[in-house]
Amino acid sequence: ARREERAEQGAGARSGGDNGMLAIGRALKSKPRCLMLDEPSLGIAPLLVKTIFETIREINQSVGITVLLVEQNANLALEVSHYGYVLETGRIILHDRSAALRVNEKVKNAYLGG
Repeated sequence: ARREERAEQGAGARSGGDNGMLAIGRALKSKPRCLMLDEPSLGIAPLLVKTIFETIREINQSVGITVLLVEQNANLALEVSHYGYVLETGRIILHDRSAALRVNEKVKNAYLGG
């Protein structure tokens, strides 16, 4: 329904969340094996962030496309990912399965709000 509502609207008149979903849709048209997303939550309303991350999870699980996600919202990133890398000033300081990173004390204190 939402797609039909927006069919005639140009991309420049869309919200940040709509543009994010549009960009993901455009990328999927080329049938990629890997989808790289850089900060998909940046500047997006919280309700739309949830929708975008649900879509990212679905793309990975249902469609089977590998997703490389760069995201400062560590909670969201670790919820939808299988494996994570923690960077500080461009260097990898930790990497592990996402579930292990979520319970890692250093990660919890520094990135997940303690």
